[in-house]
Amino acid sequence: QVQLVESGGGSVESGGSLRLTCVASGLKYNYDMYCMGWYRWAPGKEREGVAYIDPNGEITYVDSVRGRFTISRDNAKNTLYLEMNSLKLDDTGTYYCAADPLSCLTVQNLGPEGYNHRGQGTQVTVST
Repeated sequence: QVQLVESGGGSVESGGSLRLTCVASGLKYNYDMYCMGWYRWAPGKEREGVAYIDPNGEITYVDSVRGRFTISRDNAKNTLYLEMNSLKLDDTGTYYCAADPLSCLTVQNLGPEGYNHRGQGTQVTVST
């Protein structure tokens, strides 16, 4: 059974930083064969892909976080990270770790709905 367990969320003031972590287990393939990403969901808004990193290490960010967020992966630890700096009120939401096997093509085409596996989410709240 695939498990993606997120941690690191919390409450922070605008301009602050948080680091999210996601540990994967129970995957059918080796972890390094997965497209890994983060998406977020806030009340009244649609799910939004934040960033993803493909099996080759190529990274894609949504425009609103580029330059502020950094996604990275440690394949030896089956772990995905999201370093979030200069947080804004609009970054508030539940952040989900997600995985899709072999490539990010489905995620490119379908957005967050393209992931085959997803975690339970971790809440990020940015306040003034």
